Amino acid sequence: MSRPEPPTDIDVRPITEADIPDWTRALNTGFLRSPDVSEAEVADRASYIVPTRTLGAFDTGRCVATFRSFAQEITAVGGAPVPADAISNVTVSPTHRRRGLLTRMMARDLAAAKDRGDVVATLIAAEYPIYGRYGFGPATSTAQWTIDVPRTGLDPRWSGPDDGGRIDLVDGADVRKIGPELYERVRRAQPGAVDRDERWWQVSTGAVRLDRSPWTEPFFAVYRSAGGEVQGLASYQADDHWGDGKQPLNTATVNWLVAATPDAERALWRYLCSIDWITTVKSGWRAPDDLLPLYFPDPRAARITTLADWLWVRILDVVRALEARTYQGQGSLVLEVVDGAGLTGGRFLLEASADGSSCTPTTAAPELTLDVADLGSLWLGDESAVRLTALGRVREERAGAALVADALLRTSGRPWCPDVF
Repeated sequence: MSRPEPPTDIDVRPITEADIPDWTRALNTGFLRSPDVSEAEVADRASYIVPTRTLGAFDTGRCVATFRSFAQEITAVGGAPVPADAISNVTVSPTHRRRGLLTRMMARDLAAAKDRGDVVATLIAAEYPIYGRYGFGPATSTAQWTIDVPRTGLDPRWSGPDDGGRIDLVDGADVRKIGPELYERVRRAQPGAVDRDERWWQVSTGAVRLDRSPWTEPFFAVYRSAGGEVQGLASYQADDHWGDGKQPLNTATVNWLVAATPDAERALWRYLCSIDWITTVKSGWRAPDDLLPLYFPDPRAARITTLADWLWVRILDVVRALEARTYQGQGSLVLEVVDGAGLTGGRFLLEASADGSSCTPTTAAPELTLDVADLGSLWLGDESAVRLTALGRVREERAGAALVADALLRTSGRPWCPDVF
């Protein structure tokens, strides 16, 4: 039986200020939250969304699908900031699934991003199967560790850094002063990291309190080097759980932790594992190759409890994307990039070395053929062209071309996006 044609009487358009309550109700419905919408929630959302980049699908006047994008910078391999179209708040109400509404909203947004000159589009996928058909590929992964504190082998009599630095507890106002500059240093050196605006710091420190998320003040720990420089920050919370034998069994859960140096990161993790009554530490979202386990005498004290795809990337401009990043190897490769949406794609000659790179359209015979979604997975250096070739997703037109691609594109450290958006 053929699928019926999607209806054309549903209006997909940018929202107006008057649409925000109805749009927010549809958003809450799609995320399985209570559909009620308060005045405070509407006012908060109106304070930061860009209506021209906030789409809704309207059926007889009621919003039944939502979509929002905003300007973002993502760090390419080598540290260059790349303009990105960040996509969020994607929902389709359960009454209107399989009607092509997401496809219409996505096509409209990506075309506008291309016209603006964005190099890539990004998103965090709630469900894996959805976004590949729009040219997105999983480009980074994330991991969460659970640390059994008594097993770490750390000396319980000592919690301070052993490098001359110090750790202090500060409040949210302090974090808003020192956090942005520290994070900028960190994200400029971390491929896959994205920028954080002022609102991120306000929400994360309680200066802006979301109507649907009751605020519990976290602890904020700052690490300063022996010279007094701020090099690390952590936000964490603790529960209150005691065993039958009146023994503390409390868990510290890390909301986020950023560090500009391994010494700062080591000091913060050791501090978290030294807090009285804490027997378990949950790491929050970390890079899949994080040094965390190796900071302990017994690395097995930290076990991975979540490992999954995280940031997805959609290439909008092949030339600018490949020229924005650096390369550790040297060589050339002719890529045939297939883009069913017609936003980018074609045949390109990539010539790269540690001294620089160029990517130019060419008529030379292709050596490697791949979909734009797979190029998105390869762009930050995490995925392997050899692996994708084995899966049948990348096709070698010349034997050994996948090995050349890996030598050029893969990186010694894995990319990571610390944030969800």
